[in-house]
Amino acid sequence: MVFLQNSRSVLLASDSDQFNQMILSLLSASGCAPIRVVSSVGAAKRAALEQVFDLVIVNTPLPDDFGTAFSVAQSGNGQTVVLMLVRAALHEEIHSQVMDRGVFTLPKPTTKQALSMALQWMNTTRERLRRVEAGTKTAEQELQELRLLNRAKWLLIEQRGMSESEAHHFLEKQAMDRCISKRRIAEELLGGSDTRSPKEDSSPA
Repeated sequence: MVFLQNSRSVLLASDSDQFNQMILSLLSASGCAPIRVVSSVGAAKRAALEQVFDLVIVNTPLPDDFGTAFSVAQSGNGQTVVLMLVRAALHEEIHSQVMDRGVFTLPKPTTKQALSMALQWMNTTRERLRRVEAGTKTAEQELQELRLLNRAKWLLIEQRGMSESEAHHFLEKQAMDRCISKRRIAEELLGGSDTRSPKEDSSPA
C-alpha cells in the first residue's frame, strides 16, 4: 500500500470496534497522525470545531444521527476529504445525495483492500486540495502586493508631483539600488501602514 509522505490528521466517527480496528491499522500504516476517534455525530462536531481535519471517515449510521449532514458540512470547508461508509442497501441513495458535494462513499460490509484503495483516493484528493490552497494564497499575496505598490505610486504622485511612469521607475530604482523588494520600498514610503486607500481599486497598475 503506497501513500503520500505528508502526514494527515484524521477524524474517525464510528461506534463499531471491529471496523475501528481494521481502519486504524490502515491509517497507522499510512502515517496518518493525529487520529481522533469518536462514536457519535455530536462528538464529531465538537472535534471539528476544535480543528480542521485533513480526512474525515464516517461509519454510518451513528447512534445520534445518520451522519450525512455532518459529512457534507465537513466536505464543504474546502480542506477536508470525507468518506462515508454506508450499508449496501442504502449506498446508492446516499451516494446520489452526497456525490455532488464531494463526499466519497463506500458500501459495507467492505474489505481491507477496498478501504486501502479508498484511503489512497482520499490522500491524493487532499494533496490536490493542498496545492489549490497554496495557489490561492499565492494569488492573494500577489494581489495584496499590487495594491500596496499602487498606493505607494499614488503617494509619490500626490506628494512629490511625479507622473505614474516616474513613480513606477522610482520604486524599481530604489529596490534595485538597495537590493530589497519593491514591496519593502512601498511599505517604507507608506510608513509601514497597510491601511486601505479610497483610491486603492482605481489606482494605476
